[in-house]
Amino acid sequence: MTKDNNLNAVLLRIAEALERLAPPPPNAADLEEGDAFVWRAKTGGLERIAKVNRLDLSLLKGIERQAHILLDNTRRFAKGLPANNALLWGSRGTGKSSLVKAVHATINEQTPHNLVLVEIPREDIESLPALLSLLRASTRRYLLFCDDLSFDASDESYKSLKAVLDGGAEGRPDNVLLYATSNRRHLLARDMIENERSTAIHAGEAVEEKVSLSDRFGLWLGFYDLDQPTYLSIIDGYAGAFDLSGEQARIHAEALEWSITRGARSGRVAWQFIQDLAGRQGKRLD
Repeated sequence: MTKDNNLNAVLLRIAEALERLAPPPPNAADLEEGDAFVWRAKTGGLERIAKVNRLDLSLLKGIERQAHILLDNTRRFAKGLPANNALLWGSRGTGKSSLVKAVHATINEQTPHNLVLVEIPREDIESLPALLSLLRASTRRYLLFCDDLSFDASDESYKSLKAVLDGGAEGRPDNVLLYATSNRRHLLARDMIENERSTAIHAGEAVEEKVSLSDRFGLWLGFYDLDQPTYLSIIDGYAGAFDLSGEQARIHAEALEWSITRGARSGRVAWQFIQDLAGRQGKRLD
């Protein structure tokens, strides 16, 4: 056996081992049966999510207006009517991703098996065309979800997203709608925008391509820090939903102290306090 033959045999064994480790892409039956998947770009397949980590829509307080708009937009899409891609932007922990997952669940509660949630990780945005090719062939309707979307100055992956949102030979399939969350309204940090504008020969043109990306989302929903009454109403909603005991005044005092130690009042901080309270009371949050 020659050196080349030995090398080829080793490479073949490595390739076969990698194939065994990688999960196969789902077939048509898998896509028809599941209601939630996560995209795995390395394997080019969708991995089914048995149970989505979510809260009920009724528990999301302080964002009722955003919830109404997003639910209406999603319901129209699920019915096959025109709907807009949505960018949910604003402060951390204010319920952006929780709202997307709650809306998806609400639609499927009203009409079972109607809408599929597909999460694409931020770092896999460049593989978006491959994912859309897979979904385009399906007869179901897909809500594509990217959490915490943003780009730095050297990141070129936004071009894949831009082509899908507006333009490109194929564009977005009719059976796919894109929802993204971000802490940045224009998906770029303000200091990056100002820096490129100040150093460019034609100020504005240097960042126009990236900033215009957010303009391609037909629906913008802003999320803001909570005031104290709203924060406490979230605490009350969670405590009631999960049957947590204790006087309201004492729970409020503890919740406010918790928010002070965290330096913020938000839905995420409220949920973290409820987890602590439930743990101390020996109760599960199912």
